[in-house]
Amino acid sequence: MVRLPAPGARVVVRYLLPTGQATDALGELLSADAETVVVDGKRGVERIAVADIIAAKPVPPPPAPRPR
Repeated sequence: MVRLPAPGARVVVRYLLPTGQATDALGELLSADAETVVVDGKRGVERIAVADIIAAKPVPPPPAPRPR
């Protein structure tokens, strides 16, 4: 079982796709239970099966936008 911070934290979750390839979900952790982790990122809300997760960790907030 992967340890995750409390909902509301920014996280990156690496998980396996059905093809066997790994991909990442980066965004706000909305919820996590024994079966599913839900992350709201740039690709929208992703529901990830805990069984497919390889690694997960909290990450710092995104950098501020650069001035033009």
